[in-house]
Amino acid sequence: MENKEQDVKPVDLLDVLLDQDNKEPIVLMDEKGKQLTFEQVAVIPYEVRKEKRLYVVLKPMDKIEGIGEDEAVVFYVDEDDEGNTIIKVEEDEEVAIAVFDKYYDLLEEAQKEEKAAKKKTAAKPKTTGKTAGAKKTTKK
Repeated sequence: MENKEQDVKPVDLLDVLLDQDNKEPIVLMDEKGKQLTFEQVAVIPYEVRKEKRLYVVLKPMDKIEGIGEDEAVVFYVDEDDEGNTIIKVEEDEEVAIAVFDKYYDLLEEAQKEEKAAKKKTAAKPKTTGKTAGAKKTTKK
């Protein structure tokens, strides 16, 4: 029987959060040791009191007391005493709201860019690779 623990490789939380291809849930432990599963919504760089921080918006996949089904939680990226990347809940409500506002601004900007790109491709004439009225002839 193989030891499955040997197959587990430690990963840096920041690498997981910044991986745009990662669709896996984020599993965190609460202060009581209970595992909580989240869906990653966004990673937002934001400056607070002249300090640049990286924030993460996560939507709980599990029921969490005090958090509605349509709500998400703002965390900030930090380091523990050993230099490992960790995330902590942003407890300053003003900062959390500002991060959400920044997220909505980025979402709106992305939607505008998407609409502009669609208009651009819609305005281009489509080519089929065929030339009207021309016939291909071959010699036998």
